[in-house]
Amino acid sequence: MSVHAVVRALRKNKTLRYGVPMLLLIVGGSFGLREFSQIRYDAVKIKIDPELEKKLKMSKVSLESEYEKIKDSAFDDWKNIRGPRPWEDPDLLQGRNPEILKTKTA
Repeated sequence: MSVHAVVRALRKNKTLRYGVPMLLLIVGGSFGLREFSQIRYDAVKIKIDPELEKKLKMSKVSLESEYEKIKDSAFDDWKNIRGPRPWEDPDLLQGRNPEILKTKTA
């Protein structure tokens, strides 16, 4: 049996042709996935600057504090205005006269 015959037999073998690459893909993917998922846990361990951490703790905004800001506001006279689409003129859509706006900016 020559080398040429052995190579031809190995190329015809379906296990070597399809099975081994599939197993390599599965095992290699497992190691790759482990490395990429480890990045997430390493990023959590990174310490932030203490000065920045103080600023973040001081500027905590709670739901209650935001409610206190707007609870006395009157929403009886609000008007629902649809935003313009890219092809529409925003001044005409929102009921403003573009001639008046041009004179104000000029």
